[in-house]
Amino acid sequence: MPLVILLFALFASLFTLSKTALEFSEPFFLIGSRMTLAGVLLLTHQFFFNRQSFKIKKAHILPLVMLGLVSIYITNIAEIWGIQYMSSAKACLIYSLSPFIAALFAYWILKERLTSKKWIGLCIGFVGLTPILFTQSNSSELAKDLLFFSWAELALVTAVFASVYGWILLKKIINEFRYTPIMANGISMLIGGVLALIHSYVSGENWVPFPILHDKYAAFIECALWMTLISNVVCYNLYGYLLKRFSATFMSLAGLVTPLFASLFGWYFLNEVITWHFFASMALFSVGLAIFYQEELAIGAALKSSKADANA
Repeated sequence: MPLVILLFALFASLFTLSKTALEFSEPFFLIGSRMTLAGVLLLTHQFFFNRQSFKIKKAHILPLVMLGLVSIYITNIAEIWGIQYMSSAKACLIYSLSPFIAALFAYWILKERLTSKKWIGLCIGFVGLTPILFTQSNSSELAKDLLFFSWAELALVTAVFASVYGWILLKKIINEFRYTPIMANGISMLIGGVLALIHSYVSGENWVPFPILHDKYAAFIECALWMTLISNVVCYNLYGYLLKRFSATFMSLAGLVTPLFASLFGWYFLNEVITWHFFASMALFSVGLAIFYQEELAIGAALKSSKADANA
């Protein structure tokens, strides 16, 4: 259990580190450099420790490019742009929509049927987003409200959708095309990172010589290395290890502590103010997710029982 808490505390720290790194770097360059470095590190590991799997079939190039485009480029570009205009806790809480978005993708793409209780859980989860939408984003013409959402909030929601769809693509590439997770992630991170660097240059970030603000090269490198180590090395492997000991359902529910850690880190390190809106949204999210996963557990138990009866 302590390792589970550690995992989600580390995930939460990434939002705080992202906010800190933005003080030293242009946002798109930050994503491009970090993901390119992570991709090179993963592919280097694959080459030296599992060289027989270090290969790409021609028919798989397009799916791998799509994975890099959606899972890395779109997800992280939308996230890093949106997080500039809100607290790290708010951004992390919006990311807690992931289980609900995954259920909708399963309904739309995989044609999985949702029970009435699951729909209730989904609706409560989405309603849980409402209180925190009333908190103010940082002032900027680009972050002004669009109907009930700000552009920054829409960017974060876009990142969540792209992230979930990216997991679906990754699962297909690993299961159907037989790529190792390290190989698939390494390729996608390298592709997405290069696209983000191109985006950085085309969008006008100051490449003279690099988009590092106030010549804070040492501070930028330190933040980027910490983010790469925590996200791409520690969290990736620790999550895989914990999934062998705990169910995916338990891990999803345990993930609800991530916004709480993000709010704590943001308050302590960034002097961010956490209002009652955050805790109201957190409570509604918890209720919705609990209802959804209780129903999922009940369905899973019923399936196991029916299989046992069939085999008897």
